[in-house]
Parts: sequence; structure tokens; C-alpha cells
Amino acid sequence: MESNNHKNSSSLSSPRTGSATLFEKIWEKHVVKTIEEGPSVLYIDKHLIHEVTSPQAFSGLNKRGIRVFRPKQIVATADHNVPTLNQHLPIKEELGRKQVEALIRNCAEQGIELYGLGHPFQGIVHVIGPELGITQPGMTIVCGDSHTSTHGAFGSIAFGIGTSEVEMVMATQCLLQSKPKLMRITVDGTLNKAVVSKDIVLYILSKISASGATGYAVEFAGSAIRSLSMEARMTICNMSIEMGGRCGLIAPDETTFSYIKGKEFAPKGADWGQRLASWKELYSDADAVFDKEYHFNAEDIQPMITYGTNPGMGIGVSENIPTTETIHETDRSGLAKSLAYMGLQQGAPIKGQKIDYVFIGSCTNSRIEDLRMVASFVKGKKKAEAVEVWVVPGSKQVEAQAIKEGIDKVFDEAGFQLRQPGCSACLGMNEDKIPAGKYCISTSNRNFEGRQGAGARTLLASPLTAAAAAITGKVSDIRELL
Repeated sequence: MESNNHKNSSSLSSPRTGSATLFEKIWEKHVVKTIEEGPSVLYIDKHLIHEVTSPQAFSGLNKRGIRVFRPKQIVATADHNVPTLNQHLPIKEELGRKQVEALIRNCAEQGIELYGLGHPFQGIVHVIGPELGITQPGMTIVCGDSHTSTHGAFGSIAFGIGTSEVEMVMATQCLLQSKPKLMRITVDGTLNKAVVSKDIVLYILSKISASGATGYAVEFAGSAIRSLSMEARMTICNMSIEMGGRCGLIAPDETTFSYIKGKEFAPKGADWGQRLASWKELYSDADAVFDKEYHFNAEDIQPMITYGTNPGMGIGVSENIPTTETIHETDRSGLAKSLAYMGLQQGAPIKGQKIDYVFIGSCTNSRIEDLRMVASFVKGKKKAEAVEVWVVPGSKQVEAQAIKEGIDKVFDEAGFQLRQPGCSACLGMNEDKIPAGKYCISTSNRNFEGRQGAGARTLLASPLTAAAAAITGKVSDIRELL
């Protein structure tokens, strides 16, 4: 259900009423200056960088003869274009090798902390930030990567930026930003068996479309959201960008605070108490006003899977692929094009579709809870003979924990390959690509044409649904296998 409270977003200079949303509370504390009839100069608390979108920014600073303004507020890692096998050896792929070498050199010259290959903290940038306690409530966080929205799960304003903006933040620790409109998506109720956070967000996408939140900062709320772990909340916020949202947020609560406490870079001692008191003020006031609201019932959600070429083209795993008669007229040409690429038929069931590859990983679903979820299902089972299964942990810490818990042995016995940390087959930039024409069930966030490799056919799903396909060799309903 959708409701529009009013048509116009608030001005940049003041909140629309005496009350405020979570987004407004954080935004207003970080505005350095508002340009009349223009954007705001927004202070950035934490800047995350990786090897792909930073070289040009460093080069720009060097050409201008200036240094990084506040290097201690930047954290770097290598993740996008790194191999996930034999990371102790030199990188074979030339572009990836040059990008990683440039990151090492630039960070050393500028005094930036780098968690490179071989470092115990290395991993996907949106996995290591939270697990190290770098990501904290009330922050503004940016990175040259669209899925920076992940960090909003902690009650922060976090969003992706372009390379020129990476350079701007490096030079000034500020960024020119226009205030987005505000949306709240509320999911109330109790989740059904085998329905997890990935299913929630794919369900929302199927209802509002891949452009339904364009221009909005999206706050996720409701009892079903509050019931989620922090790692599950990160999955929700990670894919807020797939709705077109500028960022996604979830108000911090005791679940958030418990997760952060004791982490490597979390506040300690008296500082913890002070921070905690301020974090507890981060919520949308009861009478706060949003530009648009959606309400969904958790009980309506079943295990989800995509059938097309954008994340909004999703259905319940027991449903049939839509037909031109059952979708909106404006989407009909897109449906035909997507199904032609995917090699699927209108009106056909998605369940039973043969699968060639299963990829469990990415900044969406590569945390220890995801690996535990998969291991608990596949223990004692064997993968289908014709399916190749890659499990790629999101960080060295996740990898180490998986080994400590014996999850690596469960995967090995099932025929799953546990690789080393990196973005891997999410984006087809590194060596881990899906061959043309092959079907891959992926726990990542995008199923665009060629996303996982030229001609690759991607179906997005939860770790549980991916695990079910790995065992059966086809799209399966996990509920029938538990």
C-alpha cells in the first residue's frame, strides 16, 4: 500500500515541521553550508576507497599538487578486481594488478590505512566497515561504489559517489549534495519459514520496481525489519540502491549497539557511553513526515527469485513468469527483451529451471550468517553433478570464522568451492565470470545483461534458495526441502 503525504520535499535550510526523520537529524548535523537555491556542502565522517575508483582521484590530486586533507578518515581495501584463488601469488590479470599496485602506492604516499591482499582485515569494502566497527550510527559515509548504502543499516547516511566526487572528498572531506526526498517502507508482521532478508528486499523491489525509489532516501521500518539481525539489515539497505534510492537507512537499536560493541574500532570505555547516548536519539519522530510511504505485510512474502534483467523483475519461487497481459503496458517491451536475453518463456514456471552455476557471495550476502545459513542446509548433502558452486566470503575475518566453525569442511564435502575474499562473480570485472548462455543463481544484487560476464544469465535469490539450487541442479522451493 502506498500513500503520498505531500508533493514537495523540505527545503535544505530547515526541517518541514518541529519533528524530524532519522535522515533529517543526521543530515542537518553534517551541513557545513547551504548554497542558496543549490546543493549543500555536506561534511563526510568516513570515506571508504578501493582499487577501482580511486586511482583517477589520486591522480587528480597529484596534478593539482595537493595532498589528501584528512587521511585518517579514509579506509582502503582491495576487493573489486582481485582474484579469489591463490591471493598469495602475483595477480595475473593485468588491469587488476595495476589497480592494486596503484592503491598500495597511493595509500603509502598519502598515509592512508590500507587493508590489502594478505591483511587479516582485507575484504569487500561494505563487509569490513561494519565488522571492524568503522561503520557507526549517525555518520555520513561515502565510497566510490553504489552499494555504500549497505552502511545505512546502522542508522547512517551512506551513499555511493563518482570518481570526481572521490577526489573532492579526498581534498576537502566535504561533498556537494542536494537533499533527497524522503520515503519510508514499513514491513510489519512475522516472516514465513525459510523467508530471509534477501526475500524481503526482492519482494519490495517486485512491488515498487527498480525505479520506485528514485530520488529518495529510504528508511526501512516495521516489526519485521526490527526482528532482523544486523547482517540481515545490511542486505536490505545494500539493495535500496536497486530501487533507485539515494541511500537506505534503518534506525539503530539494541541489536545495532550489541553488534558494534567490542569491535576493533568501536568506541571504548567512557567514550562508548557518550556515543551510545547520542546514538539512542537517532530515530524518526512519531509525527515525522515522509514524502512517500509504502506498507507491506511480512506474511505475504515467500522465497523470491528474479527472472529478468533488473532486480525489480522478481517473483515468488512458486509463481509463474509474468506475461505481457499481466504487467503494466509500459513494461511490456522490456519484458520481451529481458526474457529473450534470459532464454525464458512468458507464463512458464520458474521452479524447475536448470542451473549451471551458483554464486554465494558479494557485499549483499557474504557474511558469516549467510555462510552459516547455507552450511546448515547443505550439511550431509552433495551438490548436483552438473552445477559449479562458488562460495566467496566477504572478508578474511569471515573466511577465518568459517574455517574455525568447520563450515569449510561442510562445503568441501558437499562439493562447494570456498574461495578467498573479494567481489568475485558479482560484477564480472575480475577472473570469476559466468560463461555466456549459462544460468547462475546468485546472492548478489544485480542481474543486468552481462553483469556476471558477457552473455551470462543471472537469477538473484537468497542464500537458502541458492543452496537449494546447488543441491538439486535447478530452481527449487527451499520450503519443500527443509
